[in-house]
Amino acid sequence: MARYLINKFVFMLISLFILISATFFLMKAIPGNPFLSEKATSPEIQARLMAQYGLDKPVFTQYLIYLGDIVTGDFGISMKKLNQSVSDIIGQTFMVSLKLGLVAIVVSIILGILLGMLAAMYHRKLIDNVAMILAVLGIAVPSFVLASLIQYFFGLKLGWFHVMGFNGPLDYVLPVAALSAQPIAFIARLTRSSMLEVLHADYIKTAKAKGLNSFVIMFRHVIRNAILPVVTYVGPMTANIVTGSIVIERIFGIGGIGKVLVESITTRDYTMIMGVTIFYGILLMLARFITDIAYVFIDPRIKLTGRKEG
Repeated sequence: MARYLINKFVFMLISLFILISATFFLMKAIPGNPFLSEKATSPEIQARLMAQYGLDKPVFTQYLIYLGDIVTGDFGISMKKLNQSVSDIIGQTFMVSLKLGLVAIVVSIILGILLGMLAAMYHRKLIDNVAMILAVLGIAVPSFVLASLIQYFFGLKLGWFHVMGFNGPLDYVLPVAALSAQPIAFIARLTRSSMLEVLHADYIKTAKAKGLNSFVIMFRHVIRNAILPVVTYVGPMTANIVTGSIVIERIFGIGGIGKVLVESITTRDYTMIMGVTIFYGILLMLARFITDIAYVFIDPRIKLTGRKEG
């Protein structure tokens, strides 16, 4: 286990280095500079601003300085928010996004598995057909379209929920529904197909022939083996929810890290864009790492030393 964890950690560091480098040089490839839109754009003020943020140095020198700052956990100073560090801004807004994302992930896993189980247990019956229709709709409708629809009907028309803001428990309902619809659909389909395969396996037939209780068969044998594809999907699902929250936060006026990223792109706040991008990358790498570990514990048949992918 120790060797496996070390290998995964090394691959994470390599991936993070590539992400940091790619983000930095892509930002530098964008024409112009962050201060072109400022009201005072005289050459003297432009030069002072460029020197203040180190943008007057050669690109490779800026790159080495930025790498050194990242190693110490310093993402730099925002170029648009006066005297505010990127780390502080991320720290202030991340908790809002974290709460929204965690609720969406939990809701997606629970409802997706339940929907898939019902569809498999009532295969080719009304419940199965309804569940799969809902799953197809969940996959087909983009999250931003669904967000706008439920915001209009349940917020404006029916008045059940607030359409903007994030101040109470009820304010979770609409953004979480928009974020989790697609993951619920994927998990439901994965669970259904996996459970149908397991239910027809020979060892399940043997367990039934021995007279084992249906509850024991379902929860000790069927679900444990059928859940493996779902665990594999948790990593990509987390990525979808994290990246999807950028748009959802904007639609619902939630002051999370996604809203900050959108505003930074609009104002060309380079250090903020790079900091949030790298922060998102670290979160997604950790999510994948945790998923791999969970997969190994759920299925002991997997040999850690035999897994060589990054």
